[in-house]
Amino acid sequence: MTNTTIAHLKDFVGQEVSIRGWLYHRRSKGKIHFLLVRDGTGLVQGVMSRADVPEEVFALCDTLPQESSLTVTGTVREDARAPGGVELSIRGVTLHQAAEPYPIAIQDDTPGVDFLMERRHLWLRSRRPHAILRVRSEVEKALRDFFDEREFTLVDAPIFTPAACEGTTTLFETQYFDDKAYLTQSGQLYMEAAAMAFGKVYCLGPTFRAERSKTRRHLTEFWMLEPEMAYAGLEDVMRLAEEMLVYVVGRALRKRAGELKTLGRDVSKLETVKAPFPRISYDDAVALMNREGHPFQWGGDFGAPDETFLASRHDRPLMVHRYPAAVKAFYMKPDPENPKLALGVDVLAPEGYGEIIGGGERSTDLAMLERKIEEHKLPKAAFEWYLDLRRHGNVPHAGFGLGIERLTAWITGTEHVRECIPFPRTIYRIYP
Repeated sequence: MTNTTIAHLKDFVGQEVSIRGWLYHRRSKGKIHFLLVRDGTGLVQGVMSRADVPEEVFALCDTLPQESSLTVTGTVREDARAPGGVELSIRGVTLHQAAEPYPIAIQDDTPGVDFLMERRHLWLRSRRPHAILRVRSEVEKALRDFFDEREFTLVDAPIFTPAACEGTTTLFETQYFDDKAYLTQSGQLYMEAAAMAFGKVYCLGPTFRAERSKTRRHLTEFWMLEPEMAYAGLEDVMRLAEEMLVYVVGRALRKRAGELKTLGRDVSKLETVKAPFPRISYDDAVALMNREGHPFQWGGDFGAPDETFLASRHDRPLMVHRYPAAVKAFYMKPDPENPKLALGVDVLAPEGYGEIIGGGERSTDLAMLERKIEEHKLPKAAFEWYLDLRRHGNVPHAGFGLGIERLTAWITGTEHVRECIPFPRTIYRIYP
């Protein structure tokens, strides 16, 4: 007998195998039990005939609660109607634990979001969250592969930082022995240092924003991928972001077709994600909105309705570049042709998912950075190490930040990013 997983059952048609997992659902019809078993890699229906198993095993499975842990043995047979194209003719069951009454009934469609989020540790076992997080896993692996294949070096950024990166109003402060520290808002400043050592680098890790946002696009703890390149500018960033998104979406379509089908995702909307992506300047975007009956005043940052309006005109991500410098971070490089603009870009996903990437070229002007730090009332001492990068081997460099949850939400067609992270943290939730 072979121990295997549900994902590989097709390799064992006609053979007897053993599956270790949990009971997802059970129903009976006369002298037959139908046991739907999951093992983390998939679902398989096991058919148990009273004539094929000892009486005590058949009786046990007549009352077995949902989510009981068990090992089932049986013969794999092809069945085109079954999930995965195979079924299991059960010959034996070993019960490891009979579960207590499960609070999330498989047939119950009534639980609200709060009910499910309070039981997130159990809800992860259900088909929808399971499929979303399998896609997320593939997205992260695809990102790693994309950058590794292009000779970027993975450099891990610290979680504790001495000062702000994106703005002092969204910092989580914590005691750090006899001093203060903050949970990182971004690994970017550290990636700038790493790029001067390795040329092309990236980090992938958690970041924190103390924003009191209640929108479907915001979390207080989320994961970001942040590449940074020495000897690079805005055009390099836009090209890299475009190539990366095409690569990752294509990988999800190839590797996670089953999960996307489970989620009911219209994959035709992902199949159009091909290069080149449309590009538009901030100036032209503002003019377009005002011309098309979506009033917007020049100088402000785009909100969700503005991003949705602009992206809705395209079937693939839209790149908006050269925003007003006043709405961008202190380290952004001004446009030489118009210093009121920053050499930055936001990538807006279609279907109303908004900004998934923000980045651009970094300023190399030491005096300007010192002035910006002072204007933003940031503690200069905490940034001396960052300013050192402009004193020793200063070169043009650029990069961006990609939100893993927003990217996963778009690819899976999930409305709220809280479903795209295993244990979401929001302004009202830190449990479980």
